[in-house]
Amino acid sequence: MGVVRVRGASAVDGERAQLVLAAAAVVAVALAPVVFAYLQLGYHADVAASDDYDAPVRNADRVLSRAVADATAGVPSIYRWESRSAAVSSVRRRLSDDLETLRAARVESGTVYRVRYNRSAASRVANGDCPDGPNRQFGACEAEHGVVVQNRSGETHVLAVAFDVHVTTERSTYDVTVLVRTV
Repeated sequence: MGVVRVRGASAVDGERAQLVLAAAAVVAVALAPVVFAYLQLGYHADVAASDDYDAPVRNADRVLSRAVADATAGVPSIYRWESRSAAVSSVRRRLSDDLETLRAARVESGTVYRVRYNRSAASRVANGDCPDGPNRQFGACEAEHGVVVQNRSGETHVLAVAFDVHVTTERSTYDVTVLVRTV
């Protein structure tokens, strides 16, 4: 390989430039396998989907928690205690799209969710875990169609929603009760 001389540059400068270029090429060749391995680990479809696949119950809990938070937002400011049945109907109606999305979310990859309201778990919460006490202005709790509501100063507050979740994957089956508390 010949040395290219630039006016004012010595032969030593040309040799140094060739040495720097050769070192850069060696470093680039050495880093190539590391870059390819990183790209494969970060992009591979099985790795990207493993969290949801390996934890379908946790996935259901996350989806239901977010859905209940959205569905119950603003309920106290809209529904008086006398309209608590309408509040429960409204919450269930708001949840219906999210429940349907969860049911259909992973079917193509072999995970099937069946979600139903759990009325008995909601009743247990209403009967045993209802916040009360001498310094609170809270009324009784009621469970209606899997939704727990409480009278607080004449307003309807949603305390919890109970679900039965049945998950079937290619590897296993899960049956759990998911109780989503709102306050």
